[in-house]
Amino acid sequence: MKKYIIAAALIIGTGAIINTAVQSCTTLATSDLGLSIIKRFLLSGIDKGVNIYSNREAFLQNNMVDKALPKQLREINSMLEKVAPSLVQKERAYIADAAVYTVNISKPILVNAVNSLNAQDVTRIIQGEKGTATLILKEKTSQQLIAAITPKVEEQLNQYGIVRSINTALSGSNLLGSLLGGNKSTVNAGGLSQLASEQLVNGMFNIIEDYEIQNSKSLLGPLGK
Repeated sequence: MKKYIIAAALIIGTGAIINTAVQSCTTLATSDLGLSIIKRFLLSGIDKGVNIYSNREAFLQNNMVDKALPKQLREINSMLEKVAPSLVQKERAYIADAAVYTVNISKPILVNAVNSLNAQDVTRIIQGEKGTATLILKEKTSQQLIAAITPKVEEQLNQYGIVRSINTALSGSNLLGSLLGGNKSTVNAGGLSQLASEQLVNGMFNIIEDYEIQNSKSLLGPLGK
């Protein structure tokens, strides 16, 4: 596995600049400076995601969010496209509203996780492939984020009556049974909220990971690359 070295200038609160010499990844991993660089790096990625989630139109236009659409919700939307395509657009718009509604719940959880990173995490990040920092953040927070925002997402979707609209559009269809399991003929409100919450959480991680991959070379560039 490739090792990384960092040569960085860190601006501290006094405005002074600390120029670091090239250090081994092991030394850096256990240093306050290495930890500070990783934290600042991840916090910048979180800020990018938060800015997108805070803007309804930016959320709707972001392909990182589209890639996070859960398979089950994608299949429901495929069925809706055949009978009520406008409803798919409404569903996407309502999930975008839910993103704006819940982003202030998600951000503190992510920031707290970044601030709790330790030297062991930094060692893993430096010795790992690109995207490892985001992976660690996801491991630490994913389930907590979903649990925290799902009730708010459900509240938002129920406000718009989106579940009722989907069930009305798909009434009489025998496809939902095979999709949702058993003899189910309707979409469950809690199930849709769970799927939407998973999309919101995984979309956020996609944005953070993309930021990490696009910008890591400036701080964590591998030797000879």
